[in-house]
Parts: sequence; structure tokens; C-alpha cells
Amino acid sequence: MSFTQKPLRLQTVAVFLMMILGFSTAVAAPIRESGEIDWKKEREFWAFRAPRPQPVPQVRHKRWPRQELDYFILARLEQNGLSPSPEAGKRTLIRRISFDLTGLPPTPEEVAVFVADRRPDAYALLVERLLASQSFGERMASLWLPLARYAEDQAHQVGDDTKYFYPNAFKYREWVINAFNRDLPYDQFVELQLAADTLGHTNDLAALGFLGLGPKYYDRGQLSVMADEWEDRVDTVSRTFLGLTVACARCHDHKFDPITRADYYGLAGIFASTKMVTKSPDGSVEKAEKADKISVAALHVVEDDKPQDLHIFIRGNVDRKGPLAPREFIQILSGDHPKPFDLGSGRQQLAMAIAAPENPLTARVMVNRIWGAFFGRPIVSTPSNFGHSGSLPANTELLDALAMRFMREGWSIKTLVREIVLSATYRQDSLSNPKAATIDSDNQLLWRMNRRRLSIEQWRDSILLFSGKLENDGGKSLELEDPTNHRRTVYARISRLQLNNVLMQFDYPDANVHAEKRSTTTTPIQKLYEMNSGFVLDSAKTIANRLADQKHGLKSNSAEQVQAAYQLILDRAPDRFEKKLALDFLKQPPIAELSRWDEYVQALLISNEMFYVD
Repeated sequence: MSFTQKPLRLQTVAVFLMMILGFSTAVAAPIRESGEIDWKKEREFWAFRAPRPQPVPQVRHKRWPRQELDYFILARLEQNGLSPSPEAGKRTLIRRISFDLTGLPPTPEEVAVFVADRRPDAYALLVERLLASQSFGERMASLWLPLARYAEDQAHQVGDDTKYFYPNAFKYREWVINAFNRDLPYDQFVELQLAADTLGHTNDLAALGFLGLGPKYYDRGQLSVMADEWEDRVDTVSRTFLGLTVACARCHDHKFDPITRADYYGLAGIFASTKMVTKSPDGSVEKAEKADKISVAALHVVEDDKPQDLHIFIRGNVDRKGPLAPREFIQILSGDHPKPFDLGSGRQQLAMAIAAPENPLTARVMVNRIWGAFFGRPIVSTPSNFGHSGSLPANTELLDALAMRFMREGWSIKTLVREIVLSATYRQDSLSNPKAATIDSDNQLLWRMNRRRLSIEQWRDSILLFSGKLENDGGKSLELEDPTNHRRTVYARISRLQLNNVLMQFDYPDANVHAEKRSTTTTPIQKLYEMNSGFVLDSAKTIANRLADQKHGLKSNSAEQVQAAYQLILDRAPDRFEKKLALDFLKQPPIAELSRWDEYVQALLISNEMFYVD
């Protein structure tokens, strides 16, 4: 390394040491001033250009595509000398589509009916049935709520003071589930979560939980603390709906993107002009000192406070005030002269600006999230960062085509999902191909379907379904490990103070912040839980008893009983080797309080095949 390369690293170390020792780092790193931004050039960046109509690509294998999106995938495959994989078998397809659309596996009866259905539109009819089920909204809510950093308490509690907790947070969750089930257009879905009250939607006030359930920090009467809360709102709104990290401009102009401090404080002023309240149905504000004293019909929402513009806080320091920043939308999405927001807090104008069809980001961001949910990898691999520091789209033309069609079809989530799951791309087998893997080892081009791991919600809900205990009730949250809680996992209580241990161990995101995606880990603690938890052991016993019930006409520990277990848990019949292995195991004397049959069912419940969808 040359000597001239060293000072930058030494400066970084020096800055770090000064931070530790408490010295000021105000001059440690240069910032880009807004006057240095080449706005014309920045608006040519892919994310800030409006989505453009895309011609359908020409392909050689013309019989393969089923949906328009397939042409974009196939064209890229053919350009790289690749061919798509064959269509998956019907058992694989029904398991895949059931988990993806409802978060639940199909029953053995549903599998048998679908496999036997020879009608050419059998798969399309299955898709329509699943899209129409209550479970569709529950599945989609499981994807949305971590984006909204949904939670029911705060990351702190002083004594028994719970006045900042949200005992009725479930009403926002309920609204989200219903919105997906009634296919509320996504532009309205956005607007209502930011400004339902100012838009006159009195039946949708629970949507304001998106803001109204945000973190409230300790000692929030202090300006510095409120500034932290405003940052949360700016960060959550901008990353969720726009795929932009606007909060990075709180202390200085964004290091990478054309977002200035004025942009940040223009949005922060909207939330400084808004207050978080718990409102009773009669419109009065609840002032209970404990969460358990709040009326069950009350909503945790926001409403306009006294409108105010914020001064830019120099380097984020609330005691050093710079120029006044009018409440307005960010400049890169507003033209050269953004119009100040002047209707109350500005929430309504913000909502309309985000949901506007000319906004180049909103449709793209949601299309990208939906694509990632169904293929295991979004088109833009940084789904909440479409800026310069994020990833470029793997297929810009496809993303634009989908975004344009999404808006043209009335922002319908179900229409978008339908196109995806009916496509030939989605229906591919997940088996590897050595030749294709040599050319595209990561399957970036989607020459096969990605194998995906079940979320904790999908795995736990499946076990409840197998045991016959799954309840379809929603309503007020229950603790996940309450032995009487047989509801779907989406209805479990989510805590910022102490996230449920099972959720945490199985990669449920931290509810204190917006979560763009989940980690996927395999740890010893997960395996210990699967082998020893009361939930899994009791469920295994219950399922074993169900399978051995005399009404099934199955002889205990018989080949037929093994077959029934495979059909129930893995949606297929065991092969000859698997059947022999099972019968040999079942002949052995028990070595624990579980019977061999109980242990065998448990082994299927925690098997890799159970945890993954092909």
C-alpha cells in the first residue's frame, strides 16, 4: 500500500477515537452541500426516472410464456444461452402456491382433488380460491407489518407505567388484513395510513396506526427526544413507501443520494406538526396512565397539532439552529421548486405526493417487494434502498413493465399477485441443472424456481393445522407461548421491549425499526427448540393420535399410517426407502416419554423438507 493511501484510513481511526473520548468530530468528514448536486444528472438515475412502457421482448421459445412477465425472463435466459426449467409437478405447485398465498400448507384432501383435476384451468381456479380466502390477507399482513415496525409496547418501561403502550394495536393489524383481502388499491392503502382522518375516511381511521404505533421514547418532553421520534417517522415512511433512506440527511446532506438536509427537515416538520393520540369512538383523547385502563374500542392514531416548520439542526444538534426548512416533499421527486405543504400538518399532501402516479418510486418499490415475496429474491436486492448506495435492478425492463401495469390495473395487489403466480416463471421446478448452474450459479436469471425456507409464522401455523387445533379467530393479541393460543402467528403479541424468544430465534425482525427483509439463519438454538419445546412435543403427540385414530382405519405403526403422516405433513407419499426406514424405527422400543410414533411425527415436523418450499 502506498503512503498516499494511508491518511484516509488514519483519519477514520482518529474520528473513531475522538468519538470514544467524547471530542467533537464536527470537522472530521466533509459533506456534500446541496449546491453541489447536479439535479439534472440525478434525475437521470434509474430510480428517479418515471417507469417507461416496455416493448415485449422477442423470444425464440414462443410457446413457453404464459404471462407478459415471462417474455422478459425468457429473453434474458436466451441471451445467456439458458433455457427455463420444466414446470413443477402438481403436488409441488399446490404446496408452493398454498404457502405463498395463504401462509398455510394444503390439506391432503386438497392435494388429492387438485392432482386428480384434469381441467386445463385447474391451477388458475386454485389460485382464485386462495386469493379469495381470509388467509390471503393474513399472509400479506405478515409481510407488511415488519415494514411498519408494528409493535404493541415500547422499548422501555419505567416501573409499572404503561401509558405509552398500545393495547389496541391489533386494530391496525386487523385493518391491514382486511385491506389486502378487499384488494384496496395500493395508492389508497398508502394514503389512508398517512392521512385517513384528513381525507374523510372515518371507517379507516385504524389505518393511522402506521404512524400512531410508532416508538415513543423516554423523556419525550425534551426537544432532542422528539427529534429522535421525528427521525423514526421520516425513516419509516421514506423507506417503506419510497425505498429511500431520507433519514440519513438528518445531520448533513445525504452522502450518496440527492437528498438534502432541507429535504429531511421538510418531512420532519410534518411529524413535528402531528401528535400521537389514543382516541375513543366518541373522538375524545384517552389519558390513561396504564395500558389496561384504555377502552377496548379506542384507536392508537395521529392527528394534526399546531403546524410548524423546523429549523435545520446543524449536525443534528437541536441547540444549533440553521435556516428554516418549509414542510414539503423531497426535491428530487418534486421538480426544481417543491410546493410547500400548507394543509394542516401536511400529512395529506405528503400522502398524495407519495401515491401520485407520476412518483417514479412508489409503484416500483411495492412491485419489488411483492416479487421478492414470491421468488425469494426481489428484483432490486435492497428493497428499501433504491438510491445510489443500493443495488441496481437485476432486470430494469421487467421492473418498469410490472410497475406500469400495476398502476394501469388500478394499483391492485391481487392482480399483480395473480400475474406472478400464473406465470411460467413461477411454475418452474426448483431442481438444479449443472449446465445452468455453471453459467448462473446464483439463479439471478431465474432459470429455475428458488427453494425458500418457511417463516416462523408459516411453520408454526402449519403445525397447528396438522394438529387440528388451528383457530381462525383474530382480535386482541395473545402471547405466542400461551398454551391456549391456537391462533395464527400473525395474531401474536409483538413487543419492542422484549420480542418473544421463539420469534427472535427464528428471525422475526426487531420491531423497533423498519425491517426491509428477514435474515435466514440456522442455529443450534433453533434445533434445540424444535427437539425440546413443549409446543412441538405436544403437537407431535396430538398429530400422532389423530393419525392413529381408529376412525382412519389404520393399523398402529403400519405402512398406511406412515403414508398418512407423509401426506399430511409433506404433501406426498413416502418412497420405498423412506417407508422401510420408518417401519424399522417404529419397531424399536421407546427410550423416552414419547412413543416411537410420537418421535417419528416430530422428526417429520422438524425435517428440512418440512421447513422448505420447492
